[in-house]
Amino acid sequence: MPDKLPVLLDCDTGIDDALAILYLVNSGLCDLVAVGSVHGNVTALTGARNTIRVLDVAGLSGIPVVVGADRPLAQPVDISAHIHGADGLGNTNQPAPSADPAQGEAAQQIIRLARERPGELTLLAIGPLTNLGLALLLDPDLAKLIPHVVVMGGAAIAPGNVTTHAEANIWHDPEAANLVFTAGWPVTMVGLDVTMKTLLSEADQKRIEDSQRDTARFSWDILQFYLDRYQEFMGFRTCALHDPLAAGIALERSFATYRKAELRVELRGEHTRGMTVADLRPGRQAESPVELALQVDAEAFREKFLDTIC
Repeated sequence: MPDKLPVLLDCDTGIDDALAILYLVNSGLCDLVAVGSVHGNVTALTGARNTIRVLDVAGLSGIPVVVGADRPLAQPVDISAHIHGADGLGNTNQPAPSADPAQGEAAQQIIRLARERPGELTLLAIGPLTNLGLALLLDPDLAKLIPHVVVMGGAAIAPGNVTTHAEANIWHDPEAANLVFTAGWPVTMVGLDVTMKTLLSEADQKRIEDSQRDTARFSWDILQFYLDRYQEFMGFRTCALHDPLAAGIALERSFATYRKAELRVELRGEHTRGMTVADLRPGRQAESPVELALQVDAEAFREKFLDTIC
């Protein structure tokens, strides 16, 4: 059995973040070192409390969960309650978390743990990138200390999901995202190019519904709101496994194929702010440490996800 991968998680725990956390902690491949919350699907405080709720479902305690940035670097905060519910968990009225968030702030936690464990941690970011951007501004040497960053966000080829060109996590804080993609550390972008290929089928949904495992029952409860929202704009009952796929790729690269590319985030466009602009022109030999997941074995991933949850 290989050693578990030490993961520092940054998230805005709504519905698909919750599924990603359950996947991570039940995979047998992850040592979840700590978690920081951020604005996005919910407020940063609600995100931290939801994270603890999810860890409670998994029967885990003692993992530090701290509250992070409650607003973006350079624009007003915008909370996605219409997608995840007012509570972030599909308005399911979950029990109070078993503990309060730990003392500290997410950006400082990233810096502290990176300095305590240089070259060890995978930083998995499945929400807006404000905490990572702040950490890079606070510690100019941070990018040398973290060997791999996996970001759920962006769209190199696929259309956006908040605007015509922008994906939600990047759109929530484009300035922070641009800092992350240009910091010089190795980044894997798991964007809509691959996550929108992980739609849950009716059979997949039935498998979750029929499972008696606590993680599956919790997942089925919170998924109802998410499935309803997707049905409104997809025309059929499904949802994409955005954050779980990023978690899966952080643990097992073989789920996807990748291409290195120079990447910037559009900050000024009237219609394109938040767009991830990748140089994918033929013949370009990118020296960038940023790689884009452009193809995914969606069937293999969905099977692994369902097996882990159910």
